[in-house]
Amino acid sequence: MTEPWWKRASVYQVYPRSFRDLNADGTGDLRGVIHELPYIAALAVDAIWLSPFYTSPQNDSGYDVADPRSVDPVYGTLDDARELIDQAHFRGLRVLVDVVPNHTSSHRDWFQEALAAGPGSAAREKYHFLDGRGPDGDEPPNNWMSMFGGSAWTRVTEPDGRPGQWYLHLFDSTQPDLNYANPHVHLDALETLRFWLDMGADGFRVDVALGLAKDPAYPDVDDPEGLILALRMDLDDGSPQAMERRRRVSNSAFLDRDELQDIYREWRQLLDSYPGDRMAVAEAWVPPERAARYVAPDTLHQIFNFDFMAAPWDAERVRDVIQTTLEQLEIAGAPPTWALSNHDTPRVVTRLGGGDCGRRRARAMALIAHCLPGSIYVYQGEELGLADADLPDESRRDPVWFRTLGAQKGRDGARVPLPWHDHEPPYGFFDPGGEHEASLWLPPPPDWAAFSVAAQSLDAASTLGQYRAMHRLRHTHPGLFDLDNVSWPETEPGVFAVRRGCGFSCVVNFTDDEVVSPIQGYVITASDAGVRLERTVVTLPPDTGAWIQS
Repeated sequence: MTEPWWKRASVYQVYPRSFRDLNADGTGDLRGVIHELPYIAALAVDAIWLSPFYTSPQNDSGYDVADPRSVDPVYGTLDDARELIDQAHFRGLRVLVDVVPNHTSSHRDWFQEALAAGPGSAAREKYHFLDGRGPDGDEPPNNWMSMFGGSAWTRVTEPDGRPGQWYLHLFDSTQPDLNYANPHVHLDALETLRFWLDMGADGFRVDVALGLAKDPAYPDVDDPEGLILALRMDLDDGSPQAMERRRRVSNSAFLDRDELQDIYREWRQLLDSYPGDRMAVAEAWVPPERAARYVAPDTLHQIFNFDFMAAPWDAERVRDVIQTTLEQLEIAGAPPTWALSNHDTPRVVTRLGGGDCGRRRARAMALIAHCLPGSIYVYQGEELGLADADLPDESRRDPVWFRTLGAQKGRDGARVPLPWHDHEPPYGFFDPGGEHEASLWLPPPPDWAAFSVAAQSLDAASTLGQYRAMHRLRHTHPGLFDLDNVSWPETEPGVFAVRRGCGFSCVVNFTDDEVVSPIQGYVITASDAGVRLERTVVTLPPDTGAWIQS
C-alpha cells in the first residue's frame, strides 16, 4: 500500500504578501505566486502552503478574515486561486491553504450582526460576549490576556449607545474569537473546509489549532501574563524551565483543552471523505506529551514541532528534542514535522546569532532538519539565507508592535518581501513602471542584493544551491525513505550525529573548533565549502555540517 504523500513531504510556505507582486502595487498577489511556480518546482519540494489570502481589512496581514470563502482583491480573485491550485497540480505540487478557525475579523457579517443584535441574541452566541465585572460592568469579565498584549476583552457600545458587553479576542481587538459551543460555528468551519477541498486544495494548515475551545465558566487564570509568555518563541530556549512554562498551556482555560479533539474528529471525517489523501497540520504550541492528541488516527494528520524550531545552538539539546519528538509521536503513529522558522517567528539566521555566524549555523541546522524522518516545512526566504530585516519603527505593521506600545517589535522583520534580482530595492519583487506602482508594504534592507534568487541560482555552494540539493536527495536517496531507522552514533561533546538507513548520516559541528567527523565516508552535500574530505575522513570547521555516505 502506498503511503500518504504528506508523511515525508517537503512543504514550502508562501506568504503571499511578500512573495511576488505582479501588479506593482507593493503587495504580493496570487498572480505573483503563479508566475513563480517554476521557481518553487525547481526547489524539488512536494507542496506549497499558502498563508491567508481571504477577504480581510488586513489589520493582521490577512489573519483577520472577513470572508473565509473568498479572495481579497489585494491578492486577486477566486479565479486566480483556482488557477494557482490547477497550475501547482500541473507541476506536481500539492497545495495547503491556511484556515483561521479560532477567530474572524470584526468586519465579518456575523460580528456586525452580533453588535447590532444586542445582549442575549443568537448572533452574539457565535462569539464570546459577556457582561463585565464591577458595579457598572466596566471591568473585563476575567483576567485573560491577549497574545498580542493587553486584555483579551474589549467593551462594545450597544445599539442604544450605552456601554455594553465585552467580547473575547485572544489576539487583536479586530479579531473576535468564535464560540465552538455554538453548532452554527461548527457547521460554518466545515463549510469552509469543504469549499477549498472542492476547489482542489490538498489540505490545510490550521491556525491557532489549540485555541478553539474555551472553558464555559470563563474563570480567572493564575499569572495570565506568564501564560502568554509561555507561547513566545523568542523566549523558548528549549531548557527545562522553558518546557515547564510551555506545560502551563496544557488544558488551560482557553488553550489546548481536551474537548478540542471532538472538533477535529468532525474535520477528519470530512477530510477522509475526499480522495487523494487530504490532510491537515495543526499549529499548536504544546509540549510533546500533549502533541500526540492532535494527531490521533481519528483527529488531524500532523502537528508543527515548535520545540525543534526553538532549539538553541547546542548539540545535546537538539538531539534531546529530536528523540523526544520521535518517541512521543510514535505512540500516536503519526509522522513528525520539522521547521526552522515561519512567518510568526524570528528567521533562523537571526535566531542563531545573525550575520555570517547565524547563516553558517542556519545552513548546518537545515541539514539536520532535512535528514530526519517525517515532513519538512520551509518558510520562504529561508532557502536564500535571509535574516530578519531591521525596520524603522515608522514602517512597522504588526499589531503586536502597536498593542505593546513598542515594547515588542513584532514579526514584521521576518515578513519583508523577497529579493528576486537587481542590486537595489525592490529587488525584482515587482517590475517598476507599472500603472499601479507603489512602495513595498515593508521596506527591504539595502544589502540584500547578494541574497537574491538571481545572485544564488547558478551557485551550487550558495544557500539556495544547498536547499535544492537537500530536497532532491530526499526524493532520490534510499536512506531518507526509511521512516523508522534512526540511530545515534557516539560523538565528542558538541558534535551532533544521526544515522539513517543505507549508510546515510548527518554530522554537524556545534563547537568553535575544527573537528573530525566520527563517521567516515563520502560527502553527499555540505553546509559550507570549508568541509574537507581526505580519503574517507571528513573534517568540519566550526558551525558546519555534512551529509555523509559510508
